[in-house]
Amino acid sequence: MNAPLADRLRPDCLENMVGQPHLIGEGKALRRIIDSGKIPNLIFYGPSGVGKTTLARIIASRTDMRLHKLNGTTASTADIKAIVEETGTLAGVNGILLYLDEIQYFNKRQQQTLLEYIENGSITLIASTTENPYFYIYNAILSRSTVFEFKPVDKNDIVRAVERGFDFLREEQMTEITVEDGVSEKIAYACGGDVRKAINTVELCVLAAEPDKDGRLHVTLETAEQVGQRSTMRYDREGDEHYDIVSAYQKSMRGSDPDAAIHYLARLLEAGDLPSACRRLMVCASEDVGLAYPQIIPIVKAAVDTALQVGLPEARLPLANAVILVATAPKSTSAHDAINAAIEDIQAGKSGPIPRQLQNKHYDGADAAVRGQHYLYPHRFPDHWVEQQYLPDKLKDTRYYIPGDNKNEQAFSAYWKAIKDKRK
Repeated sequence: MNAPLADRLRPDCLENMVGQPHLIGEGKALRRIIDSGKIPNLIFYGPSGVGKTTLARIIASRTDMRLHKLNGTTASTADIKAIVEETGTLAGVNGILLYLDEIQYFNKRQQQTLLEYIENGSITLIASTTENPYFYIYNAILSRSTVFEFKPVDKNDIVRAVERGFDFLREEQMTEITVEDGVSEKIAYACGGDVRKAINTVELCVLAAEPDKDGRLHVTLETAEQVGQRSTMRYDREGDEHYDIVSAYQKSMRGSDPDAAIHYLARLLEAGDLPSACRRLMVCASEDVGLAYPQIIPIVKAAVDTALQVGLPEARLPLANAVILVATAPKSTSAHDAINAAIEDIQAGKSGPIPRQLQNKHYDGADAAVRGQHYLYPHRFPDHWVEQQYLPDKLKDTRYYIPGDNKNEQAFSAYWKAIKDKRK
């Protein structure tokens, strides 16, 4: 079986690579490192299909070092030790270059073993990962490596790669292949910055093309749309992209930008992640709107209940209403700040006995200094309020809740201030 077109067409020099001009453009730091021929330990971080593996292979081919390739999903500590055994042999006389793909799948023990050989110079490491290396890679390895972040490839760059893919297939199959206007751009857009996905979509388009009576293949825009559908979504519910999207979703609602909030809701729903869309929406209603519009909490809960009951795609409708409502509602974090401050005091040991008048008992022991509960029932006093101590003695003058500057909280604050002032 033939390898995928993306592998058959993989560039073998920097000049043929597309994307990453911030790394391999003329005069850029990584380009100068590669041109020097002295390769340090490197970590390539970024989404799939953007050139990490290709660049690592190009680097390896430009050195005289012995190249070994491992994948973190299948490699073991024994594999690393077997590679290191070549140190000092004729095969490894110019040094050993280990390319480790998906290093994030190495556990801590495996990474510590790798560290030992990096430190003593037995191997030079080029590792790649789709996850944030500062979360998934052992700190000691990070401190001995240079991290370079790869970006999704620009659409215009991918168009060039797509056209090269069609040219390659014409030559490989010795067949005339015509491509309808707009096909290359459609593929480039639909791949979401993933060159590998774009190139493999080219091959699918050619396989799906129907030959005419003369054997010529014609790739239509309709075919490209069919084989490239939903490819724009780059999403992994356990990966960085998931956390980036849900973070942007909530921050857009918090920042009162309904257009951005709806955009990120759409991305979550297109990925089928209804639970995250609902959970963050409810959190935002309580955390970011809160007492500025307290009625929003049951409204959002009703929208979420409806969404979960009807499921996708109809769930988008109640959620869109609720997201726009949260984004455009007045904001207050007074309750959020109050509970956080109270929890911080509890965790710091600031509490103390509950005042006697609030305790749930109606008798005193023989050793009680003051007999009787002496609780004052507020509803028996004018305006349903009477002054008495509720916090423990250690915290009796503490203020956790500071009213927000919205009209709801200011109205309640003014109401109680007027009642309390007239008792002074």
